[in-house]
Amino acid sequence: MVLSFAQPFIPIDGSKVRKGQNYVSIYLDNSFSMNAVSANGSLLQDAKNKALEIVSTYKNTDRFQLLTNDFEGKHQRFFSKEEFVEMLKEIDVSSSFKSLSQIISRQKDLMNTENGENKFAYIISDFQKNIVDLNKVKSDTSLNSFLVQLKAVKNTNLFIDSCWFESPVKQLNQLLKMKVRIVNNSDKEVEKSPLKLLINGKQKAIASFDVAANSQTEITIPFTVKEPGIQNCVLEIIDFPVTFDDKYFLSFSVTNKTPILLINGETENSSIKSLFKGDSSFALQSTFDRNIDYAVLTKSKLVVLSDVKNISSGMSTEIQKFVSNGGSLAIFPAANSDLDSYRKFLQNLNSNYFTGLDTVNTKVSQININHPVYKDVFENIPENIDLPSVFSHFEISKSNQSGEEPLMKLRNGSSFICSNSFGKGKVYISAVPLSETFSNLTKHALFVPTMFNIALLSEPQQKLFYFISNEELIDVGSIDISGEKVLKITNSAINFEIIPEIIKNNINSSINTHNQIKEAQNYLLSNGNQQLMGLSFNYLRAESDLKCLSSDEIIKSIETQGLKNFKLISIENKSLSQELQELNQGIRLWKIFIILALIFLAIEIFLLRFFKS
Repeated sequence: MVLSFAQPFIPIDGSKVRKGQNYVSIYLDNSFSMNAVSANGSLLQDAKNKALEIVSTYKNTDRFQLLTNDFEGKHQRFFSKEEFVEMLKEIDVSSSFKSLSQIISRQKDLMNTENGENKFAYIISDFQKNIVDLNKVKSDTSLNSFLVQLKAVKNTNLFIDSCWFESPVKQLNQLLKMKVRIVNNSDKEVEKSPLKLLINGKQKAIASFDVAANSQTEITIPFTVKEPGIQNCVLEIIDFPVTFDDKYFLSFSVTNKTPILLINGETENSSIKSLFKGDSSFALQSTFDRNIDYAVLTKSKLVVLSDVKNISSGMSTEIQKFVSNGGSLAIFPAANSDLDSYRKFLQNLNSNYFTGLDTVNTKVSQININHPVYKDVFENIPENIDLPSVFSHFEISKSNQSGEEPLMKLRNGSSFICSNSFGKGKVYISAVPLSETFSNLTKHALFVPTMFNIALLSEPQQKLFYFISNEELIDVGSIDISGEKVLKITNSAINFEIIPEIIKNNINSSINTHNQIKEAQNYLLSNGNQQLMGLSFNYLRAESDLKCLSSDEIIKSIETQGLKNFKLISIENKSLSQELQELNQGIRLWKIFIILALIFLAIEIFLLRFFKS
């Protein structure tokens, strides 16, 4: 009896039994992977039960922190046992995603605010491979960390990884081809599974796909857009039980007419005028260099300089600003161009410039079919193709710093038409004026697709989608916010509305949502009653790969990094609460001595009754 009241114990793995108040931080993984099913239900519910078991092994006077992937401000302090249990009930699956090093760092930050010695950190997770980065964790002997691993019955998932268009050009009533990448993270092949495309709430196309086990495939979905404006799209597959990545949201816009400004020199260029005036996809406005309305310039997508002899400083400044903010510029010099003014102008656009006139007859010898302008023009180029003839041309300098991309090259290797980027826009330079005395370009079959595609590519290419939790500025172009108009991001289906921060940059603007968008959906950006653009947000696909580390791999990683204060708790042969009691209090022997005392007492009674003599 004396030994039992002394409460003897056997320490486990050299652990010490501490007295006094305990400070306990419990991280509960509530990422999307915790939707997977374990032997006891969902992994998230299993994690909540494990957290309750951990808390039950501590005293009512101990203090507890609850931490999740959301890193909420209310979780950055200690609570009583009762408060912790109430907060635990509110935890739900979240789109947020944190690495193991971030979690441990956050636990240490709060623990360092306390002076006590009894500090314990628990991490309850499935330990996906893509979150475990113990190599970034520094050992801290003042904090004992315990890893509690949960295991799903099956770590399998089929998900949409990404999507994109084969061509950046999107026109009304033209066939568009969308590419979709689907990943199969399972040991079973998927056959004839449906993939749906919905646009503005209506099913637009459907395809079926096969994908081998532990592999991926790319599918092409062709469709046409018959109405201009914002196109809010949803790609959808069917998979269970992990469903957060079965939908992929994207948005794009199709304009009715692309606005083009033609700036002429002494005479109006009839080739450009007849080309664009005859097509309903374009709205051409023609003017002369001596009376440019720069308000029209800012509203255009493509500016064509044709036969302009001298580039004034005012024109240079305005066009430079136009291109920098996303506009496209095509330059066809005048026969008697002031090369010095062109040099200054083009150097300001980070472009190569005209160095002199070459009057030698030659021909175009190469076409860059990989350039976006010609990407869909040729299936293949025949060896004896008839290319434009050149009678005279301006030589273009060859500085590598300009980032020049040739569209067409002459026999001597110099550029006939080339392009380069400047700011958010594009500059296209022709070595010849649009005159038949310099070349037969305007009469050649290549002239129409070259100019059409330059015009079509001048439409701003907004991002198809953004990712939730990625702090990213969203470019919204030039918008006019005046009077009582307020810029808003809305989704009426989920009753969502926020006012984003606006960041001005010259004549363009960007917005910052500050991570206020939490649900993957299609949203609308509006200025008053005017719908400006669609904004689509998707969940990060890092959570889609459900592969987890095995217990042996976790132990090996702990040993490799020398994290002596870390321990993986095995709960296969006993309950978690029993394992923790032994870790924190050792193997308690008082019960054994009580039993022995009762046995000896029974023996004594037996001896006294039957062996009195």
